[in-house]
Amino acid sequence: MTVASDLLQRSLGVHRVLDPVGVLPQAATRLDPDPRIAPDEVRIAVERLNLDAASFRQLAEEHGGDGDAVRAAVLGIVGSRGKMHNPVTGSGGMLVGTVEEVGPESPLGLCPGDRVATLVSLTLTPLRITDGLARWDGRSEQVPAAGTAVLFARSIAAVLPDDLPTEVALAVLDVCGAPAATERVVHRAGHRPSVAVLGAAGKSGCLSLAAARDARAGRLVGVVRNEAEATALRAAGLADQVVVADATDPLALAAAVGRPVDVTVVCVDAPGAEHGALLATADGGTVLFFSMATSFSAAALGAEGLAADVTMLVGNGYTPGHAALALHLYRCTPGVRALIDPRVRA
Repeated sequence: MTVASDLLQRSLGVHRVLDPVGVLPQAATRLDPDPRIAPDEVRIAVERLNLDAASFRQLAEEHGGDGDAVRAAVLGIVGSRGKMHNPVTGSGGMLVGTVEEVGPESPLGLCPGDRVATLVSLTLTPLRITDGLARWDGRSEQVPAAGTAVLFARSIAAVLPDDLPTEVALAVLDVCGAPAATERVVHRAGHRPSVAVLGAAGKSGCLSLAAARDARAGRLVGVVRNEAEATALRAAGLADQVVVADATDPLALAAAVGRPVDVTVVCVDAPGAEHGALLATADGGTVLFFSMATSFSAAALGAEGLAADVTMLVGNGYTPGHAALALHLYRCTPGVRALIDPRVRA
């Protein structure tokens, strides 16, 4: 192995992979969470985890809402895998904490004492929990925690803003890829494209609506699952049309949206929304799947079976400037704050 190859593998975290050897950390079954860091790594003292919505929903449903059982399940996953990587959903989340130690070769620009949010998934972040999650009741996505996490040279982290409470910044940064990707797709779609957001009252959904509006979208359709969410979304003023529909019922969703839109953004945290999103999208349009509950085989095969002439995009959690954009939308859009704050400040 050449020096250049060794440095590349270390920057990607391959040296932390215990099983199976040779894969990247996200694909690994087990990572080494040893808090002793390599020269280009950073160690974080963990303060809070944010489980992604699909993962938390799956755990809560599997254990019937029993918080103790959910807590035990998360501890079991982290203990056995050395990372928070839900084996059912394949997803994890992100965390906030304080930088404890920075290797002399780290390129991340972090300093000891910085309070940061990691902008890479917990599915590839070496993680140790040292407090048994004793302060978490197992009934919310945000998890007070103590432990250590390790960032690689190719990881991403953002220093937490001073003007926002930690739980708010964590909630916004957890989904910051969605509004950035939505903005990019709307810009590329041409003159004032119509946009539908499925799961529009959630964190990623409301931020995506706000990003679409800022990107000069035309008709904005917010799809929610019940009347309570519809009332909240109408009050927030983020959509021109608010409809209640089961995103997993393709015919009902298409009927609720009505005239197919140019861009559909899928932010629901439940599986089965692929075919409805295809039916709601006009020929030549784009579907942006930004949910870890998405089955990409169902999406591809469904598009073929429906003869749907659409471009399908996988939502990438990283777009340059994504953190700054999401925080800007939160600060400057009262409707976004009205929907996010009750979720994280209760």
